[in-house]
Amino acid sequence: MKAATYDPNDLAVIVDSVYLTGFSEDMVEIEKAENNYETKVGAQGDVVRTKVNNPLATISVTLLPSSPQVAYLDKLANSGKLVPVSVIYSGTPKETTTVTEAYVVKPASRSYGNEAADREYEIQCLDIDMQ
Repeated sequence: MKAATYDPNDLAVIVDSVYLTGFSEDMVEIEKAENNYETKVGAQGDVVRTKVNNPLATISVTLLPSSPQVAYLDKLANSGKLVPVSVIYSGTPKETTTVTEAYVVKPASRSYGNEAADREYEIQCLDIDMQ
């Protein structure tokens, strides 16, 4: 089996046409709100599979406090503006996540101490498409 190489530089996160930079170690996490399908088993063992049409998801983005986009994401959070979001991984395998309507839930928590603290943002996605 051929060894694969993961390169974090193959990831791009675009929020309303603004490319995010200055990621911390965790970078980004994408999670749907519910499973795509649910199953139910009846008293006599009959099984029904139900398609869940919930398009909601959360994208968590972790930036260094020095990222130029910290102020931008805080501003978006305070405005409540709906924006498009794309997360594109151009490595192998290629993966694309697109959202036409999303909003930043709240400004990042701020912590000050003897070392720089990350800024984490939750982006609520209203119509996620994961390919």
